[in-house]
Amino acid sequence: MDPLRIRARHYATARRVEIVVSGRLIESIHPLLDDRSELDAGWVAPALFDLQINGCRGGNFSSPSLTVDDIRHVFDVCRSHGIGGFCATVITNSPDALAACMSNLRDACERDGEIADAIPAIHLEGPYLSPEDGPRGSHPRQHIRQPDWDEFCRLQESAGGRIRMVTLAPELPGALGFIDRLVKSGVVAAIGHTAASGQQIQDAISAGARLSTHLGNGAHAMLPRHPNYIWDQLAADQLWASIICDGHHLPPSVVRTIAKVKTPARTILTCDAGSLADLPPGLYREWDQELEILPEGKIVVAGSNYLAGSWVFTDTCVQNAIVYAGIDLRDAVDMASARPRELLGLPPRRLERGEPADLVLFNWREHGEFEVVSTVARGIPYKAQ
Repeated sequence: MDPLRIRARHYATARRVEIVVSGRLIESIHPLLDDRSELDAGWVAPALFDLQINGCRGGNFSSPSLTVDDIRHVFDVCRSHGIGGFCATVITNSPDALAACMSNLRDACERDGEIADAIPAIHLEGPYLSPEDGPRGSHPRQHIRQPDWDEFCRLQESAGGRIRMVTLAPELPGALGFIDRLVKSGVVAAIGHTAASGQQIQDAISAGARLSTHLGNGAHAMLPRHPNYIWDQLAADQLWASIICDGHHLPPSVVRTIAKVKTPARTILTCDAGSLADLPPGLYREWDQELEILPEGKIVVAGSNYLAGSWVFTDTCVQNAIVYAGIDLRDAVDMASARPRELLGLPPRRLERGEPADLVLFNWREHGEFEVVSTVARGIPYKAQ
């Protein structure tokens, strides 16, 4: 195969560069000297990586009947949005259903190296969450339960060791010991869907919790002015925060506040794309309940204001972070690529010779649209749909 030549601006320096890709690696990167290229875009950066993809266009990682074709469909759609890799997120369900989901993902990764590269980690969100309305969000109440280490070990075995992050509520009985065991086993413990007190949050941090999952969401509609569990997590320097910047989960003022307090070094952009992402407005049945996509692209539990994942993808979140919070392009891209990989302990992706050719090519105008042109994964270009 002939080398692939790419011409674009480097996302961190704004300088025009030519990248030559040979096989699955970057062979060279240097200032642009001529106009020879197969791919041309305004900008180039490492491909995006999302901690929380639940599925899209009807594909649902929390479905026990998920097939390899379903999984491939999801990551093909994600690649059209600049996402080179992500955590397949499996949410609260029965023990048997969770085990089946983990086995399906393991089987797909073992059978298909491309899927394994695209999904290097699984995020288990639940079932050890607050049962209260509000913090529970759209997670089915009937499957909420207390942390169970033996159950987790069975799920990890079903997943082939691929679970690298667990979101749980630290106020549940046994949660602190569970967090300690997660951390010692190399799994990131994240606080989310919680109604914890300030002391319970501090105890979780002492036990090793490192992340607030989609901070500001999975919460009561009404909270005490202060203290409350959002302020307590925001103030904790030990905690990173992921935020859903889709335009519905958080208002711009909250995005600005979180990004300023946590700084781009400890803030991660996630889209939390749900299985209904990118589908037409209407009523759907998912997660044992009725969900609705509203005309404005908001997914809710039908008849309520409770959000049920996002309708958009990580590229939209990068754009919104820039517009809402005044974050520069380099930081916004790193918050959606380098930071999540760093949190999980995955190898970084850099625009350097010898690095894997996992790239996103895009057009961008300051304070304007972030438009994906193509995603290069394993050295192969995929056009935006």
